[in-house]
Formats: sequence, structure tokens, C-alpha cells
Amino acid sequence: MSPLLRRDKSRSPKPADRTVTLIGKPGCHLCDDARAVILRVIGELGAAFEELDITRDEALHREYAEQIPVTLIDGRQHDFWRVDERRLRAALGA
Repeated sequence: MSPLLRRDKSRSPKPADRTVTLIGKPGCHLCDDARAVILRVIGELGAAFEELDITRDEALHREYAEQIPVTLIDGRQHDFWRVDERRLRAALGA
């Protein structure tokens, strides 16, 4: 394979160096579903996890209220409403 066609994997962060953030709110069944998928994936890949509650942060509420649950990877929006396990794994570099 030509060197130009090869991907330089050394520049891609490893899954264990990534952080997945779930933005949601209490009582949200889609948030519960998203959390379950995220926890399964990060449990296998070793990524960090944090969860933010839009009911406790006015700026998050203004930005994401109509999209929750929202999934971020390293602070950048990845998904909203539903989390696709395969897509999340791929985004984390697995």
C-alpha cells in the first residue's frame, strides 16, 4: 500500500485518552438508554465518562434543551437523542 494511502494512527487519540460526556436531565428515558450504551462502550474501551444535568446549568439548558440526551466526545457534539453503539465505538477509535 502506498504510504500516502495509509492512515497515521499515531495522531489519533486512543479510546482511553478520550472523554464521553452525556448531557441530560433526571427522569429522561432517552437519557437512561443513552447512558446504558455509553457505559457499556466506555467500560470496554476505557474512555472517561462525565454526565451533566441541564436542569442545573442555564447555558446547557439554552443550548441543548430540545436535543437531550446529547453526547459529546472530548467536548465536541457527537450525537443527540439516541446513541448508536457502533458509531460511538468508531468515533472513539475502536
